[in-house]
This record gives sequence, C-alpha cells and structure tokens, in this order.
Amino acid sequence: MNLDPGTIAIIQLAWSRRLGLADDALSGAPEGRRIYSLQERTGRVSFVKLFGREVFCGPEWAADRARGKSADELSRHSALASLAVEYGGRTVGSEHLCFADSFPGPVEPDEDVAVAEDHDLAVALERLCPPDDVAEASLAGKETLFIVVDDSLAEPVPLAGAGFSVRDGILADLSTLTAPTARMRGLGRYVTSIAVEEAMAAGLIPQFRAPLDNIGAARTAAGAGFVAVGVRSEVQLAG
Repeated sequence: MNLDPGTIAIIQLAWSRRLGLADDALSGAPEGRRIYSLQERTGRVSFVKLFGREVFCGPEWAADRARGKSADELSRHSALASLAVEYGGRTVGSEHLCFADSFPGPVEPDEDVAVAEDHDLAVALERLCPPDDVAEASLAGKETLFIVVDDSLAEPVPLAGAGFSVRDGILADLSTLTAPTARMRGLGRYVTSIAVEEAMAAGLIPQFRAPLDNIGAARTAAGAGFVAVGVRSEVQLAG
C-alpha cells in the first residue's frame, strides 16, 4: 500500500514546520540527505527519518557526534542517548511514523459492543492498563475520543479506545489503547478504524506513532490502513 504523492507532500510540509524548518525543507531535499538543525537552547536531541530524508535536531556538540552515525543507529533511542550521556541524556523513545490516506476496509468486532465519546470512560480505560501503555497512548489527553464499551452491565465497561488531536492544522495524531483483558479480539483495530474515518472526514491526514518495540501497536496500525514511512527518536537533556 502506497500513499498518494499529494498526501506525501502535505506530510512533509507538516513535519518541516514541526521541526522548525522551511516549508520545503523535506520535499526539496534529495533522498538520503540529512539536514542538521542546530538548536543551542534546547532541552532535547531528536532524529527523524521520513520518506528517506533525515533531520537531526539538537545542539552543535550533539550534531558533531551524530555525523558519524548511520540512520539505523540514530533511530535507536539507546544510541541517541549515548551521544549525550555526560549531559544527562534521558531516553524518551523511538517510534515508527505511520500515515493513512484511504478509508479502512469494513472492520466489525465479533461481539456486541457500543462506542462512546466520553472522556471519563477514557480515564477509566487507562486505569485498567499498564502504566507504560497509558504513557505511550496518552489517550485521555486526545481532543477527540472513541471508546468501545461493554454496555451489557449496569455500568459500561471500557474495553478499547482510540482518539486523535490535531497537529499543525493538518495531521490527526492518533493513538489506541486496549485493556489487557480485551486484547487479541480485534477491538483495537475496530476503534482505530473509527477514529481514522472520523479524522479523514474532517479533512485531516491520520498519523499513528507506533513505538519500535511495540508489536501490538504496529499490527493495530497496519490493520487500520496505516503505512510506516518513517521513524523518530528523542532524548531529553538534563536541565
């Protein structure tokens, strides 16, 4: 599955702005080119590879150390952190950058469930999930929410949720969270597809950031029609 050239151009524009670059920085760079954005007054070091173009952001001392590193090395947060070990570099993480520009195929769960848009249910769902999963998804902080619930009981029980927030006026930054007891039932893919459809109906390009070591997130994204076209890693520096 490939993204439309027009979609690619919009994504490159959004990420150029996100990284503080000229609007045509990514679209105008040849494939394999690495852009160094020197930011002396920053508390983080980051690396982005998107559609074959690379961007390294951080202080000059970090950029000097990164020049001898390959994209594969810089895509791993542990390698990125090693550049800043004496500066108190703390790993934030590495993630696949995935996008979609077509409506997902019909996805229906095997069980009878309802979908709500209640923020309180998103908070309740987070309480059912491991802290690391909650931190990765940050579901309750999303602007638009969809929560799959079992409403056969007196109190609805949240099973899975997806939501998105608008970034740069163009992208719908989307995440998914599924309760451990409800996994492997297709509910994450189902609710993600709902969020994708709603984002596209609003004229946005859905974006899904799947942690490199989270196979479940990658499967959910692929099942909802996302295409992995880049990677991002980040390290925070000691204040």
